[in-house]
Amino acid sequence: MRVTFRIMAAAIATAVLASCMPDPALIEAGLAKPPEPRVAQGVYVSSMDGAFKLPAVPVEKVPVEYQRQTVYYPTEQAVGTIIINPAARHLYLITGKNEALRYGIAVGKAGFEWSGEAQITSRKQWPDWTPPPEMIDRKPELEKWKDGQPGGLENPLGARALYLTTNGIDYGYRIHGTPEWFSIGKNASSGCIRMINQDVIDLYSRVPDGTKVIVLNRDGSLPTKLTLPPPAPKKRKPTPAPVPAAMPAFKPALVGVPPALVAPSPTPAPVAGN
Repeated sequence: MRVTFRIMAAAIATAVLASCMPDPALIEAGLAKPPEPRVAQGVYVSSMDGAFKLPAVPVEKVPVEYQRQTVYYPTEQAVGTIIINPAARHLYLITGKNEALRYGIAVGKAGFEWSGEAQITSRKQWPDWTPPPEMIDRKPELEKWKDGQPGGLENPLGARALYLTTNGIDYGYRIHGTPEWFSIGKNASSGCIRMINQDVIDLYSRVPDGTKVIVLNRDGSLPTKLTLPPPAPKKRKPTPAPVPAAMPAFKPALVGVPPALVAPSPTPAPVAGN
């Protein structure tokens, strides 16, 4: 009887341990293995979203590490926090003790990287997009959208946009969808965090305004301050060509002409009052 009880107790304990995230200390000590990631299935299919039919994403062309999945993620941050690791091109939504929902992302190109803490202060479905003046300077073909591009399947902000501010200041950074799903896993943006449209729709449904967002440093460490990219150098205005000085009127020399034949210079008119 005692042996049977011990076997049952051991089986129950094993089941309980298997259903929970292991202690990170046990994993670091080699006494436990982290749980295998659980990749979400059937999430990149075509579907209607409002007035738009979202196209399917060819999931076989998206590396598994950038597909949505539940992963082991040890952290002291509260449930509901978003942690972005630009170096790995991953966004984590903390869902439980040492557990997170992980999404693949695209991040800023060289010269556009940033790190620090922010808050989601606004969220929009199928948002309009207005390129900033400095982007229009870099890409003059965007001039046609200087007053805003309507939301839609070709809009660079995709199906959803989560607007970020730090200490009440909007530095222009967003977490947003993209029609360019093939850019996920790359350094491709001007500092915003891009997600597959199906993923940003899922994230949008899980986080409210006020959500804390942490963008890690390049080495994966927690930031202690907001670090922004250096401002883009201003374009130098072309220097106008100098206007040539007026040439003096040409007076031909009268060589060999007798003085009597040279017309005298006109006598100046008398000045009144003289």
